[in-house]
Amino acid sequence: MSGTRKLALVIGATGGIGGATTKALLAHGWRVRALTRDVARACRDFAALGPIDWVAGDAMDRAAMVAAAQGTLLIVHGANPPGYRNWRGLALPMLENSIAAAKASGARLVLPGNVYNFGPDAFPVADEQSPQHPLTRKGAVRVEMEAMLRRAAAEGVHSLIVRAGDYFGANAPSSWFENVLVKPGKPVGAVTYPGSREVGHCWAYLPDLGEAIAQLAALDDSLADCETVHFGGYWLERGDEIAHSVRRVVGRLDLPIRAFPWPVVYLAAPFVTMFREMLEMRYLWRKPLRLDNRKLLGLLGTEPHRPLDEAIRRTLVGLGCLPQNQNETVRESTLAATPTR
Repeated sequence: MSGTRKLALVIGATGGIGGATTKALLAHGWRVRALTRDVARACRDFAALGPIDWVAGDAMDRAAMVAAAQGTLLIVHGANPPGYRNWRGLALPMLENSIAAAKASGARLVLPGNVYNFGPDAFPVADEQSPQHPLTRKGAVRVEMEAMLRRAAAEGVHSLIVRAGDYFGANAPSSWFENVLVKPGKPVGAVTYPGSREVGHCWAYLPDLGEAIAQLAALDDSLADCETVHFGGYWLERGDEIAHSVRRVVGRLDLPIRAFPWPVVYLAAPFVTMFREMLEMRYLWRKPLRLDNRKLLGLLGTEPHRPLDEAIRRTLVGLGCLPQNQNETVRESTLAATPTR
C-alpha cells in the first residue's frame, strides 16, 4: 500500500481486538475512522485510543457501513454480538455488511479469527489448512463467516483472516481471563482456572495481535486475495502457567489456584445462555490445541510478542486488579522469560 496517511475503517474500535488494532494502525501511520452508535460517548470514553475520526452508524446498517468505508484501504471487522446472544442472527449480517463496504471501497477486509473453527480432528497442532469441524454452534458460525470471505474473493473482495488463541488484555470483555480467571476491579485473591492444569493452552495478548494485524496490512501486495494466517501467541505447555504468571506479577506465589465450578455451570446452563456456550467450549480446555504460526513468521520474520508476565501485568492494571505502580514492588527477576511459541 502506498501513501503516507492511509485510511482504515475499524468496526468495533471500542471493543478489545478493535481497540488494540486501532492503536497499532495509528502507530504505523494510518488514519483511522471508526463506526460507533454513540459518537459523544466514544469521544469521551475512548479518547485514549488516539486521534480517531468517529462516525455515527451501526454495523447492522449496510448503507452506513458503505458510506463509512469510502476512501479506505483497510476495513477491520472487530464487531461481535454483545455477550453470547443471537450470534448467528447478528454476526453473519454484520460481516455481510462489511463485505459490501469492502466491495464498494476496494479495501482489504480483516477478520480476527479464533480456534472455535476447529474440532478434535485438528488437534494437537492446527495450521491454516487444518480441517474445520467444530463441535459448537458458535464455531459453526465462525466457519460460515470464513466461507463468506472465500466466496467474496470471487467478486473481487480481498480479505485477511488472522486466527489466534483465547484473547486477553485490558479490554476483552468476553474473554475467559476477564470473566473467569480474575475479577475485574478487585485485587487478585485467587485465580480460577477452567481447564486441566497439565493440558497446554494457547493465549493471545490483544496489543500483540493488533500489532501483527497492522504489520500484515502493510504487506497487502504480498497477500493472497483471501489470506489466512495463524498468530501463535503464548503457547503454554502446562495450561496453569498463566495462573502462575498472575502469581508472580502480584507478588504472591502462594495465591490459590482454584478449579472452575463446571458442575454448577451444568446445572445453570438451561437458564443462562452464556453458561450453555461455555459448556460447548469445554472441549478446548480438555485437550491441547496449538496454532502453527510458521506462515506468519515467513511473512513478518518475527511475531509481535512481549514477555508473558509483562502482558499479564498490563492486563491486571487495565482491569483495575493491580495498582499502576505495583510492578515497582515485584522483583525484576520474578518476571518470566518469553515462553516457547
